[in-house]
Amino acid sequence: MPLLTEIRGHVAILTLSRPGARNAWDEDFNEGLQSKLAELEKDHEVRCVVLTGDEKGGAFSAGANLADTETHTVASPSAFITGIPHWRKFVANLLTDFPKPVIAAVNGYAIGIGCIATYCCDLIVASERAEWRLPQVRLGIMPAYGGAVRLARWVGKGNAMRAALGYPIDGAEAYRIGLAQWLVPHAELMARTLKIADDIANLPPLAAQLAKESLTKGLDIPNIRDASEVDVYRFMALSQTEDSKEAHNAWREKRKAAVRGV
Repeated sequence: MPLLTEIRGHVAILTLSRPGARNAWDEDFNEGLQSKLAELEKDHEVRCVVLTGDEKGGAFSAGANLADTETHTVASPSAFITGIPHWRKFVANLLTDFPKPVIAAVNGYAIGIGCIATYCCDLIVASERAEWRLPQVRLGIMPAYGGAVRLARWVGKGNAMRAALGYPIDGAEAYRIGLAQWLVPHAELMARTLKIADDIANLPPLAAQLAKESLTKGLDIPNIRDASEVDVYRFMALSQTEDSKEAHNAWREKRKAAVRGV
């Protein structure tokens, strides 16, 4: 499978690996992510996930394989309609709905679906070589899976529209407009990303999970009062956990909390 997996402590690293084609996206990436994320969700030792591209490919992902003449085609209307349940499980929703924090380590070109996958993660660390492109409109189609509107939630309508019409975003600009939360020298990308991932993995995991849920789901609630009210229930549930008690005691005793996800 071209999706490589490595576990380091409480952090799982998933690497898109098709180096001969700049880690071009194919159905096997989506199938691999669906299977692996389901597995990692159940693994309570894993508290944070990093998604990146194989360095040998020189990119995060070059997007859809345009050399394949079947790419961006539909056999028939009936084939499309019957395939809708499958597309609901595509990478955009897989990453957004995954309960644990996911960090994209963008080490080069992130194009098309490879671009969209980065901002379906929760945080982005960008190499100085990173570049985002949505070329779909120039190919006579458009970014699918909510690609443009998902980006607008990160960078606003104007910046998202510019990207959706094919204008690239380099690493420095991505950092400036808030798409990337960190911009680092290329040689330091994975070390810095793993340091961030380790920091997150050392947080009380249930609190990190519900903080992600609050933000992700709250963005879909148009009324801030309703979003705030739901948070009261999350807050109260977390206040009853053993990790909350341990973290409060550790703060008072000036020591590191020993959190366990309970």
